Amino acid sequence: MKSSVLTRYRVMAYVTAVMLLVLCGCMVAKYGFDTGEDVTFAVSQLHGVLYILYLIFAFDLGSKAKWPFGKLLWVLLSGTIPFAAFFVERKIVAETLPLVRNTAAEPVKA
Repeated sequence: MKSSVLTRYRVMAYVTAVMLLVLCGCMVAKYGFDTGEDVTFAVSQLHGVLYILYLIFAFDLGSKAKWPFGKLLWVLLSGTIPFAAFFVERKIVAETLPLVRNTAAEPVKA
């Protein structure tokens, strides 16, 4: 597996997790203090688009790493739970980094 597959997943995991935390803050402002409705709408739309990209990159990584369905589902859903994506990303990187290293060591076949 190429390292770029893991890198894309890592970037999107962090971006999605940060945007989810920003969205949570916006929701508190909107519903708790009755302010920031326009900002909440914009952040929710941006998080939705970024989450779709996260799903694509996580699915790509999972299919190349040959994860079982349950693990893939957990990784995909971690982008919807505040703070979960940070912990899941660290675990996934630790598990898939050896796959990237093993592939890099193999010679290219012509």
